[in-house]
Amino acid sequence: MKKAVYAGSFDPVTNGHLWIIQQAATLFDSLIIAIGENFEKRYNLSLQDRIDLLKAVTKDFPNIEITCFKNEYLVNYAKRVNAEFIVRGIRNSTDYEYERSMRYVNSDLCKEINTIFLMPPRNYVEVSSSMVKSLVGSTGWEDIVEKYVPQPVLVKLRDLCNLNHHKS
Repeated sequence: MKKAVYAGSFDPVTNGHLWIIQQAATLFDSLIIAIGENFEKRYNLSLQDRIDLLKAVTKDFPNIEITCFKNEYLVNYAKRVNAEFIVRGIRNSTDYEYERSMRYVNSDLCKEINTIFLMPPRNYVEVSSSMVKSLVGSTGWEDIVEKYVPQPVLVKLRDLCNLNHHKS
């Protein structure tokens, strides 16, 4: 059985993430989507929100498991859960340079784990969680953001935005 790990912060999960997940789910018998928690990073969505959203957008994939990991190198996490592969997305040359370096570091740490790179279609190349977060809140943001995130994510972002406006 071929098992892979696809990790990220998923703050929020985007259509680009979902594309990678869909492709990886067809390539592997088992796909673990692992939410990495970095104590130095500030998240807009709680860990539970990110888990719930990932479960909502992947509910039609029986071979997907949603988990999280903290204070652990991804390659060590992959080894611990008996995965043979790490899945990474590459959108541009900057991603490539970073991911190439990480692939070699991971190989130094654990030669048994292979890294698989997936390159999304052109319409997802500019989509990132950071970009989505920067768009939320301005007048008309929903019309723009709905192109970049799955529907459950848009609903959650709308709820959070409305909650923050009521606090002001």
